[in-house]
Amino acid sequence: MRRGIWNFLPFLALSGFLHSELTGVLDDCYCDVESIDVFNNFKIYPRIKKLTERDYFRYYRVNLKRPCPFWPDDGQCAIKDCHVEPCPESKIPVGIKSGNYNKYSQAANTMSDVTECEQAKELGAINSTLSNQSKEAFADWARHDDAQDHFCELDDETSPGAEYVDLLLNPERYTGYKGPSAWRVWNSIYEENCFKPRSVYRPLNPLAPSRGDDDGEGFYNWLEGLCLEKRVFYRLISGLHSSINIHLCAEYLLDEGWGQSVWAPNIQEFRHRFDTAETKGEGTRRLKNLYFLYLIELRALYKVAPYFERAIVNLYTGNTQEDGGTKDLLLQVFNEIKTFPMHFDEKSMFAGNKMEAKTLKEEFRLHFKNISKIMDCVGCNKCRLWGKLQIQGLGTALKILFSEKEIKNLPEHSPSKGFQLTRQEIVALLNGFGRLSTSIHQLHNFRLLLKENR
Repeated sequence: MRRGIWNFLPFLALSGFLHSELTGVLDDCYCDVESIDVFNNFKIYPRIKKLTERDYFRYYRVNLKRPCPFWPDDGQCAIKDCHVEPCPESKIPVGIKSGNYNKYSQAANTMSDVTECEQAKELGAINSTLSNQSKEAFADWARHDDAQDHFCELDDETSPGAEYVDLLLNPERYTGYKGPSAWRVWNSIYEENCFKPRSVYRPLNPLAPSRGDDDGEGFYNWLEGLCLEKRVFYRLISGLHSSINIHLCAEYLLDEGWGQSVWAPNIQEFRHRFDTAETKGEGTRRLKNLYFLYLIELRALYKVAPYFERAIVNLYTGNTQEDGGTKDLLLQVFNEIKTFPMHFDEKSMFAGNKMEAKTLKEEFRLHFKNISKIMDCVGCNKCRLWGKLQIQGLGTALKILFSEKEIKNLPEHSPSKGFQLTRQEIVALLNGFGRLSTSIHQLHNFRLLLKENR
């Protein structure tokens, strides 16, 4: 890494609780908060922001009409800011629009007299002319997909309820969605899906009321008694929750008086969720879990770089110039990630007795898959959209981390053999990581605002 960038550390080290508490080495890894701040804010954030604004990454196909599988539907949020505006088909780039259907259909095996768009239909994220061996290749691809370690309940992109959404026109922000419905979603995630010892009686859900005599210190001691994998699971969920809360605090509808409102950072709300005093010591730990999650997804991107670096992989929209620029930007992101010296070591996970490790990994996968189903219980459509996207992004990152051998053995010139990512997984992975990168960047902005308001 270039030495000059570290000269910005004094600028980042501002006074206040974010400086005095949110510092030092993170648990379960060898990276420190300050290094991530500098690396993200000056090297990754500007590039990932530009990348997710490209056409390939801004359009996400999602089904927001799936019923909640766990409890009676509360009904959709009536607040206007909960509404998601679907994107008209006419606005979707033709290469994206044609890439989500009939991946393994008979038509996929008959490639004569087809247009460029029809080729994209069969290949999704990859644009390439199919050879006469396409039938065998697609059969291999189908078998591989069936065997993949999916960590998420994936939407059926061909269902009538699935629609394209322009993520830039439906930004993640505070919508006013709260109360029993939101509480039940997070409560189910924490209490029913995180690995909680029976000896722990206090709710894991940060939204649950805590006892008045609890200083927060004893609450985290139970984590020390869990194996690394179960600690990691809780910290991933906590980190995602923290990231979402930062987005809501940074994009809050504030009343300016005289009937005027503006989307802006809400310092009071940020303090309420993260200040050490107001959270009885838990706020800083929540933020450190965000940094931990960032490292996990950063590691997944590092691992999956060879998949995208192959010449055959083209982020296809139908616009050759646009697609080339998008691929260049993505490779720039990967090149920066390779310079980071303190990656999380995923080899320490599931490394014990083979049978126990296999059982634990399957339990880990099923718990996370269950959380992806809970996203269909979110009553606010905008919250559901971003919840589903970020959960799918994290699930894709986990899939990558546990597919190292498959990625290493990728053929250079075959679009269909071995490890594969669908376009939806790619869009969720990069946008999900983009949300984490944005959260850490917004923490820097809150440092400045807190200093000004001391």
